[in-house]
Amino acid sequence: MKGATTLLLIRHGHTVGGEEKRYKGHMDVELSETGERVIQRLTENLQRLDHTLDAVYCSDLKRSIKSADILSDTLGLKPVVIPELRERSFGRWEGMSFEEISEEYPGEFEKWKADPLRFSPPDGESTLEVKERSLGAVNDLIKRHQGETFSIVAHGGVNRIILCHFMGLPLENIFRIEQDYGCLNIIEIYEDGFPVIKLLNGAAECLPQRAGS
Repeated sequence: MKGATTLLLIRHGHTVGGEEKRYKGHMDVELSETGERVIQRLTENLQRLDHTLDAVYCSDLKRSIKSADILSDTLGLKPVVIPELRERSFGRWEGMSFEEISEEYPGEFEKWKADPLRFSPPDGESTLEVKERSLGAVNDLIKRHQGETFSIVAHGGVNRIILCHFMGLPLENIFRIEQDYGCLNIIEIYEDGFPVIKLLNGAAECLPQRAGS
C-alpha cells in the first residue's frame, strides 16, 4: 500500500505592483523582492515537514516559475511547467483595478458579481472554464504521484478552485477562501480518494514541526 498522496499547494509570492490590487490574470509580471524573500523563507521551513518532496510543478507565468525555481533550487529539484495551471484570463479587465472595472464596465461587473461561476469578463475566462483545464491537470498529477509528496506553485484563482474541489464546496464559494501571496495549503489524498485539508492559507511560520523536533 502506498498510503496518502500529499499535495503542497502554494500561491506564488508578491509581485511587482501587487500592492495596487489590479487583476493580473495572464499578464506576465515579475516577483517583487518581497515575494522572493517570502518564498525563500517558506522553502526553508518546508524542510521541517515529515515529507520528502518528490516533484515541483508550476504554471507558465513568470511569477509562478520564479517561485517554483526558488523552491526547487533549495530542495535539489527542477520545476516542471504545466500551462493549464496558469491564472484565469481576465480579458479586457487585466491591469484594471476593482474600481476601474466597476466604472468602465458597470453592466458586465454586475453580471460578474451575480454569477462569478459562469460569467467571463470580456475576452476572458469563466470560473468553470478555468476549473476544467486546471483540475484535469491536478488529477493527472495525483495519479502520477500516488503515495508521494509533490508541490504545485500556482495562482490565487486556480488555488481557490482546487481547494473548493477538495473541500467539497460549490464553486460559488470561491471568493470565501483567502489565498495570500506565498501561502501554503497542505492536502492529503488517501487511496480511496478521500481528501483531508491539513493546512489552509498558511504562512511559513504555520508549518507543523517535524516529528521528534
